[in-house]
Amino acid sequence: MSTLKTLANDASVEDFINKVPDEVKRTDSFTLLAMFSKITGEKPKMWGTSIIGFGQYHYKSERSKQEGDWPLTGFSPRKQNLTIYIMPGFADYSDLLKTLGKHKTSVSCLYINKLADVNLVVLEKIIKKSHAAMQEKYN
Repeated sequence: MSTLKTLANDASVEDFINKVPDEVKRTDSFTLLAMFSKITGEKPKMWGTSIIGFGQYHYKSERSKQEGDWPLTGFSPRKQNLTIYIMPGFADYSDLLKTLGKHKTSVSCLYINKLADVNLVVLEKIIKKSHAAMQEKYN
């Protein structure tokens, strides 16, 4: 079994965001930092070198022997987009996603080019709902 590379660490979240080269992504990241902190009540923590996570849970894969810790929710300012981690997936979020604005999704990732493309009130609702679902499941 391989060792997980994306682990919580003590690197500075603010220093990481300040190094984001794109000014819009950097500004959006500070907005997301405030939003996630307010919604979750959790202290932000770096996970690996590029994920800002809030809270933590322990998982065990049903398909393999892999297990580990992962943030309840979080985000990452990637080169292509802002990636927001909605860990329960999107099955229960279709109504909210319809009114969110310009975005894409994968299994548990919400991809946004910039916050100006989306309705921030709807985004807050998605993050809040996701965080509450993860807390209920794992705490």
